[in-house]
Amino acid sequence: MDVYNIVSFLGLFVLIGIAWLLSNNRKAFNWRVVAWGVGIQFVLGGMVFLFPNSNLVFKWLNDAVVKVLDSAMAGTRFLFGNLATADPNANPLGFILAFQGLPAIVFFSALMAILYYYRVMPLIIRGFANLFTRLMRISGAESLCAASNIFVGIESALTVRPYLLHMTRSEFCTVLTAGMATVASNVLVVYVSFLYDMFPTIAGHLISASILSAPAAVVMSKILYPETEHPKTLGLRIEPHYDKEPDVFTAIINGANAGIKLIAGIAAMLLAVLGLVALVDMILGVFGSGINALFDVNVTWTLKTMLGYLFYPFTLIIGIPLSDAGIISQIIGERAIVTELVAYQDLAVAIKDNLLHHPRSAVVTTYALCGFAHVASIAIFVGGVAALVPERTRDVARSGLRALLAATFACLMTACIAGTFFNDSMSTILLGK
Repeated sequence: MDVYNIVSFLGLFVLIGIAWLLSNNRKAFNWRVVAWGVGIQFVLGGMVFLFPNSNLVFKWLNDAVVKVLDSAMAGTRFLFGNLATADPNANPLGFILAFQGLPAIVFFSALMAILYYYRVMPLIIRGFANLFTRLMRISGAESLCAASNIFVGIESALTVRPYLLHMTRSEFCTVLTAGMATVASNVLVVYVSFLYDMFPTIAGHLISASILSAPAAVVMSKILYPETEHPKTLGLRIEPHYDKEPDVFTAIINGANAGIKLIAGIAAMLLAVLGLVALVDMILGVFGSGINALFDVNVTWTLKTMLGYLFYPFTLIIGIPLSDAGIISQIIGERAIVTELVAYQDLAVAIKDNLLHHPRSAVVTTYALCGFAHVASIAIFVGGVAALVPERTRDVARSGLRALLAATFACLMTACIAGTFFNDSMSTILLGK
């Protein structure tokens, strides 16, 4: 174990301490939730990085996702021809997100719909939910929602729809945090398309990160917004609620249509957010140039740079080496505003251009970014849950900012787990090179 492993290990508890300081009720600290949540993360982290045959399972999962992704591209290649490939020999324009990344969402949405129809996903989700309920002794509803978020996004709230009306405020915070701290499987494939050429085992890491972030989300939400009421489903095992399609073909059609809506939402969000960020950067540049001239300094006045300063201490806490901390802090920081899609793309550029000096930086950052922990998610998840239970809109909305903070800490917590177990001798296996 080198110094960076120790830093990552200690960083986990530093993050828990910071979250406790920011809690709305420090006296209600739930030791059982924190201890079991951290314990589950360490066991899962050890299975990914250390257990004797775990690397074989890890590689199998990674290869399986890559092969399925290649199948997903069949329809894309038929529709868009050479625009569907980033091969410079066939497409001199290079990588185009709209043609090479987003279309895979439709395929994976349809695939998930098939797995739901044949009750494969409900079975897996129920297994994770029972584990969380039994060990952390939280409500069955929030356990089920946290487990669902390993595989799906805002749709996870539908699995607990019958229980939303009577949820406590702390439960709402957990539901929102779990949504923001994890990623949906149909969006995960877009990150794979960004990084696969430079990071061949990226799919396996992303699966691992999404699983690890579920217990982390519960831990951080329960620290920042501890339970002071009595949830109706406390300690109970409940079944996931979902509307089963009449036949598999209807499931495929509805899944594909849901994927199209998701693509439209992602595209609209990127167009709006990136445009607004560019506007803010222009304004900062105007004022910043005057400040630079007045104080004879040379500071880059952009939102990404400012967020980099904010997240720099957290980048060190999760175990990123000093030589890489500057660029990684900006990548992690920008996720809070411009979404993880842009952040993963910038990570891919950093790896491709050899801007990172340590292999661990790429791996740990991959885990830190694996979540919907950005400002836009407040509107997406708060709006989505509130639409299902309009009577509780006020309680849901009040949990939004605290849930975003908890989700951000949960992603950093997951990065600490990866940083604790990673060492340079694993580079060939984990980075694929």
